Amino acid sequence: MVTLEEISQLLYGAGKEVPGWQGTQDELIALAANAFPGKAFCVVKQWILIDLTVTPDEKEKLTALGLLPATLFAHEVVLDSKGRFQPQMWVRSNFGVSFTEGCMFETKSTVYLLLGSGLRKNASIGAAFSMKAD
Repeated sequence: MVTLEEISQLLYGAGKEVPGWQGTQDELIALAANAFPGKAFCVVKQWILIDLTVTPDEKEKLTALGLLPATLFAHEVVLDSKGRFQPQMWVRSNFGVSFTEGCMFETKSTVYLLLGSGLRKNASIGAAFSMKAD
């Protein structure tokens, strides 16, 4: 069972600071359009790249599905190309499939564009996926 302390640490605790994209939002969108033509994108800030704590068995299953043991949480959506998320909402991605250029976290359906610096943290699958927008 996931505790409130685990979730609190994940959302507000210390982590390793990582740079993300330091240029303009338009430059980042253009970079993503070139790297992932036609794929939906979501520009986020105040983000946390979550490395999931998994067993070797779980890691093997994820790898077989082409997935990374990682997900992304962002405290703030800036722009979603498909209008799924409104500006200033929070968002949590599904499992990642790639992490490119240090600023693009790709899932099967979306590329999350990491604007500005963020944090990298470890968490259990339970803690990371306990956050849902209903």
